[in-house]
Amino acid sequence: MPSPDFERFKKAVMCRGEPDRVPLGEAGVDIDVKEAFLKRPLRSTEDEVQFWYEAGYDYVPIPVGIRLMFGMGFSSDVKPELSERISGLLRVKRYEYGVIKRQKRQRNWAESVKGIITNESELESFPWPDVHDFDYTRIESMADILPRGMKLLIYQGWIFTPTWMLMGFTTFCIALKEKPSLVAKLFRRIGEIQFRIFEHLMGYEHVGGAWMPDDIAYAEGLMVDPDILREHLFPWYKRMGEICRSKEMPYIYHSDGDLREVIDDIIEAGFNGLHPIEPKAMDIVELKRKYGDRLSLIGNIDLGYTLTRGTPEEVEEEVKERISKVAPGGGYCVGSSNSVTEYVPLENYNAMREATFKYGRYPISI
Repeated sequence: MPSPDFERFKKAVMCRGEPDRVPLGEAGVDIDVKEAFLKRPLRSTEDEVQFWYEAGYDYVPIPVGIRLMFGMGFSSDVKPELSERISGLLRVKRYEYGVIKRQKRQRNWAESVKGIITNESELESFPWPDVHDFDYTRIESMADILPRGMKLLIYQGWIFTPTWMLMGFTTFCIALKEKPSLVAKLFRRIGEIQFRIFEHLMGYEHVGGAWMPDDIAYAEGLMVDPDILREHLFPWYKRMGEICRSKEMPYIYHSDGDLREVIDDIIEAGFNGLHPIEPKAMDIVELKRKYGDRLSLIGNIDLGYTLTRGTPEEVEEEVKERISKVAPGGGYCVGSSNSVTEYVPLENYNAMREATFKYGRYPISI
């Protein structure tokens, strides 16, 4: 039977030594994988919680905030009034894909050139949400259904990402040079909304920490000059980090790509953990050597080949190797190098989990 213990996860993420075993660390698992794992459709909040419990995690991540407006999370957590205001603003693409089952999938994407907000007038007329435009019923209900030992992790982030998505990435990059005040106002508007939502959610006793996804890098380096991030992004995360620190909560940052130029800034913002350590972008062993006393490392099991196209035996061997090199002393959680996508075979996902349980008991003796 699963034995969730949020203190295990917290100890690992906050670099407080070795817990009883290496925790699993994942924030996103595709619904196809969840349903294949549970062997039944996932239809309710109870089903969602049951997946994370049975799979061996110590927490349940739940998407919140502005990302819900972009269709990334539970659509029912956006109140109808807000849904009506933003209806038609985002493009939707349907495609057929998957290794577990083939079906029409809905995906939202942003314009790469010209977006919704390109000037001051469009900024002011956009139907901006307030903290009360989101429905927190699902989060509140989880207080009564979380298994003993588990906590909620709010999955929010998204300050840099919606800024460029709303402008279109090309328009955003040009505006950094030609309309810096517009970019600053957009960052500030989004940061204020996300911060108010964050403050509200931190008031729930069953919320144990925060996982903040906000991609800022490619495998080759940062998407923008680091000074842009230092001026407009990291100050917001530092304010949120101060709340987590005051509550002794783990605080995790997610971005794909090569982050080495701003890892010190990430630590300065108060983050305890970094996810997902993209293998082709950063060397996790080198990061452990350089930052292991200040920053826990989460993920790094290769999604490019091992989890998606490799065998269960190859997955087990990679997990074993990561645990042997990164887990001693604590500060490591096993997980994918992004998320468990719909094209990860169930047997490979299970191999990652089971290898963690098999080799991750402290003291590590592989």
